[in-house]
Amino acid sequence: MVDNQSLLEPYALSSTLHLKNRVVMAPMTRDMSHDDLSPTKAMAEYYARRADAGLIITEGTIIRPDAKGYKNVPGIYTPAHIDGWKRVTDSVHEQGGKIFSQIWHLGRVSHPHYLNGELPLSASETTMTGKLHRAEGLSHGKSRAVSVAEIKSLVESYAIAAKSAMQAGFDGVEVHGANGYLIDQFMHYHTNLRDDEYGGSPENMARFALEVVKACGEAIGFDKVGLRVSPAAYINEIAGDKRDAAGFQLLFEKLNKLGLAYVHTGNFNDKNLFEDLGNKTMTEFIRAHYRGTLIAAGSYNFDEAAEKIKTKQFDLIAIGRPFIANPDLIQRLQNNQEIKAYEASMLNVLY
Repeated sequence: MVDNQSLLEPYALSSTLHLKNRVVMAPMTRDMSHDDLSPTKAMAEYYARRADAGLIITEGTIIRPDAKGYKNVPGIYTPAHIDGWKRVTDSVHEQGGKIFSQIWHLGRVSHPHYLNGELPLSASETTMTGKLHRAEGLSHGKSRAVSVAEIKSLVESYAIAAKSAMQAGFDGVEVHGANGYLIDQFMHYHTNLRDDEYGGSPENMARFALEVVKACGEAIGFDKVGLRVSPAAYINEIAGDKRDAAGFQLLFEKLNKLGLAYVHTGNFNDKNLFEDLGNKTMTEFIRAHYRGTLIAAGSYNFDEAAEKIKTKQFDLIAIGRPFIANPDLIQRLQNNQEIKAYEASMLNVLY
């Protein structure tokens, strides 16, 4: 059995936000919003059932129409979206939970099908070759490079999304800067071919991510802003480059001065060592350079997570699929009950 104590200890995320345990419900795309991208009643019930988590981080929620790349992912940019999310946050808060909105722009990981025929935007003009996830018969293709003026507009859109999330009753926001999506596309030399102030050097590569985080922090308070990052390239057709690490290191050093709620590892398997990160895992690399609260994610079992929290390798653990299979996951940990195994069929409904 797991020694649950380190997982079930309360944790002060900030001076005003206290978590009842160290187990975070990880963000997981479910594609179950209404067709107008507003949250459903079933979504409110789904999140409320998991309110015993120390913190819930919602599925990725798009900040504006050109951020879309999957069908029926929720948005946070219309009054209907905000009203729908208010029902979700009210339901979670009624059960004593805490919930952050993960605000998201997919960048090049999209398709003109979702964008009124327009090319997806990205740091640079690049081409993806694989098939779209959750979209039968569609393949990725070319993206277009955004202008500096468009970058400024994107930064503002993230800040507006953060304010909308607070209007909807969220306790904070997580900026999705990981997994090969828009912000991550600026952080990697494979997808950022720019030679202006947003590319070509560690400081320039990190500039967009830092501007987004600062804009959100200035809008709602830095202690209500988290950032998810993937320091190594591993998904959505981004190839690794040994130069990438310097940009991430510089980003973390600058984030140390801002007083964020947390930084969160964006990885599906955090056991992997990356040569480009000095043969460290993503979480080890972040911990080496970031002094604030660190949430680890990526195929940890509860024994491993408890031990690494005890030894301060990270502070909180984000759990994904076990929360899908076990809405009462925290109660099961508290009582040393068996954890039900996840099955892919569970994705068909908001169980």
